[in-house]
Amino acid sequence: MAAHTRLICVIPRSNAIRQRAFGLAGCFTRFYSSKTSIGDSPRVAVLYQALEPPVVNGVRKPKKPGGYQDSGADIAWTLRHSGTNVITPSAKPDPGTHEGWCFPDTEDGLMAAIDQGATHFWANTILFSDHPLQTSRHLDSHEKNVRVVGQPPKFVQMYDDKHLVNSILRGPTTNLTLPKAAIVADLDSLRRAVAPNGSLSFPIVGKPVRGRGSHGVAVCASIKELEKHAENLLSESPSIILEEYLAGQEGTVTVMPPSADRPEYWAMPVVVRFNHVDGIAPYNGSVAVTANSRVVSESEALADSTFGAISKQCVEVARLLRCTAPIRIDVRRFHEDSEFALFDVNMKPNMTGPGRPGREDQASLTALAAGGLGWNYPELLRQILGSASFLYDLRRAELPTGFHP
Repeated sequence: MAAHTRLICVIPRSNAIRQRAFGLAGCFTRFYSSKTSIGDSPRVAVLYQALEPPVVNGVRKPKKPGGYQDSGADIAWTLRHSGTNVITPSAKPDPGTHEGWCFPDTEDGLMAAIDQGATHFWANTILFSDHPLQTSRHLDSHEKNVRVVGQPPKFVQMYDDKHLVNSILRGPTTNLTLPKAAIVADLDSLRRAVAPNGSLSFPIVGKPVRGRGSHGVAVCASIKELEKHAENLLSESPSIILEEYLAGQEGTVTVMPPSADRPEYWAMPVVVRFNHVDGIAPYNGSVAVTANSRVVSESEALADSTFGAISKQCVEVARLLRCTAPIRIDVRRFHEDSEFALFDVNMKPNMTGPGRPGREDQASLTALAAGGLGWNYPELLRQILGSASFLYDLRRAELPTGFHP
């Protein structure tokens, strides 16, 4: 499929912000394959995580209990009730439960959806290089006709390694703001990293190389705390990441991929977070994001240029990583009133949303950001569906130039 050169830049919410807060400097170009359109009358099958992620370099990414069926059911129910043809494994799934709305991401699950006429897979699951979406020969004859909401599977396996992502973002041709960090494989290397002449000073964040949500992430104020936390992490992984603690305001930025309607990467409004627990934003499964997060208003973005600056950096990250689906990047100020730094790239943002019974408070961080654009949850899903890529293109996507796993 022929690729076309497109101009890419941050597209903010209003002309005023275009001129004053976000600006149009730093635009860039990217090659990308044709995207879908909602006018193509899609038949959507939402996938959930039934497969265990593989062990990569001695580490297995934790599997979410339920395999994202909760958000998958939110997506399927909402798309169906907003006029999209959604295929489900159960003939009449109950909106009060997450079961029966999504297909397992196994080869049998994928082919069952194909047999029902699926034209789009919404990959609400964790992908990896040997995932059936990448490797199934049964899908070969469908790969130029079926589209996928999701990242290239082999990209996800690489990018789930936070150390590798940091290596890309800290490359010689980038100009991104990042905290100091070190990767350590034992307590001796840890002690060297935090020694008086080392690269880090307390407080320090210890986190796994491959993680999910806030799993294994902790702020440590002393060498004793850090060693204890590191011992626990090293029991699960041959290496861990130590990172400078960012003490200021936290936020998160969702970056949307190119679509037929908007052929460039662009950033949604920043969402800021508060009510942290021990310095870390709690997992949304424990505390609803509506209780500890809010979208930044246009007036705030106009008054504080750091919001626009970090949004532009997040767009650059999506371009560098060649993302084909929304990503969410967590950011935080070094201290009060300072600039923001990027500290975590999430290749699969949570996509829960209100609609099903009992799910009224289940807006995700990305859904909150969409609200700042005047989009409700159905419109957010419609926009994301419009960015779906052909399976053919995802299978053949190439990693960033110069990136060697």
